[in-house]
Amino acid sequence: MGNGTHIGRVRGLGAAHEGTHHWVTQRLTAGSNLLLMLWLIVSLVRLPELSYGVVQAWLSSPWAAVPMILLVISVFNHFRLGLQVVIEDYQHDETRIVLMTLLNYFTVAAGTFAIFSILKIAFTVVTPGAPA
Repeated sequence: MGNGTHIGRVRGLGAAHEGTHHWVTQRLTAGSNLLLMLWLIVSLVRLPELSYGVVQAWLSSPWAAVPMILLVISVFNHFRLGLQVVIEDYQHDETRIVLMTLLNYFTVAAGTFAIFSILKIAFTVVTPGAPA
């Protein structure tokens, strides 16, 4: 297998000293997901109706667009952290690096697309009575 003792080989495979940071970050994003999802549910329930025009007018407000962007960032970061743990725990060959790279690209691309969509709605001028 190699040179050195058994303990010498194991020492190189130990913790990367980033486990606590990862754990705390995942818990913080879970808490922010909870709070922001509650905000989203309460906000949508308070709308008079859920038609496209009403939701678009609501989302065009900075009081709705900014928390929605924060929600997207928090959800995709939490998603990435959770799947990263699954990949690290169950994938032990070279495909692990490929999967981690694909995961990072996917979360950045999907999060960017979602934020772009929110900003597009937020900066679109809503004219009352106009068809959507």
